[in-house]
Amino acid sequence: MATNVAASRLQGTGANALELDDVGRQFGALTALSGISMRIAAGERRAVLGSNGAGKTTLFNTITGDFNPTSGTIRFFGEDITTLAAYERIRRGLRRTYQISQLFTNLTVLESVYLACRGVSRRRFSLLRPSPSDGAMAQAESIVHAVHLDDDRNATVGMLSHGQQRQLEIALALAGAPRFILFDEPAAGLSPTERRDLIEILNALPKHIGYIIIEHDLDVALRVSEYVSMMHNGRLFTEGTPEEIENDPTVQEIYLGGGHG
Repeated sequence: MATNVAASRLQGTGANALELDDVGRQFGALTALSGISMRIAAGERRAVLGSNGAGKTTLFNTITGDFNPTSGTIRFFGEDITTLAAYERIRRGLRRTYQISQLFTNLTVLESVYLACRGVSRRRFSLLRPSPSDGAMAQAESIVHAVHLDDDRNATVGMLSHGQQRQLEIALALAGAPRFILFDEPAAGLSPTERRDLIEILNALPKHIGYIIIEHDLDVALRVSEYVSMMHNGRLFTEGTPEEIENDPTVQEIYLGGGHG
């Protein structure tokens, strides 16, 4: 059985990437999040699962600063970031992807990744063209390789398949040496072959980069995570290993519709 949230990993340590304490978010009379407390260690790969309306994307938005929680605190590597602007969280190494692609379709793959690397560098306001020794360009080349887009590095983003654009979004999140990434349904709309490629990309990320993945595809989520937090109606209701979550009858009833093949 999956562990009860009240007894799960809530003890603070110096090695946590994210610490959420009693985080809540209201929109007028609507309570989207209530009493969310979790600890995610540096380098940990966590899945946050739940049915539509469970509060998963709202949770991401509070962590990244798209809007602040109405209650509770959020710490990132020990620093209280509850009220920091989103760009300040990015500067501290927090990244995310979105459910809906947000890409510049007229740029090439390499140009897109280069601009992302340049945008978080000290030279981001320079108007000079990149030199052969430009560090941001070297990083961009490495990231393009990491997300399996070598053959499409000079292709225009608008000409990429949906799956390739999702790979590019992961590349953009890797720009500038991130410390932690939030992946918002990266497998949405992917073919079985593209899902296998996504799993390979995520599992091959450097071990020091932790992440949370929101994903409706259980086969993807459970193969790229070490620990799973289940949400329902804006609350955490259980946590456990992928095996515990997959075999938990309450999870199957609420989320999997009675079973998971």
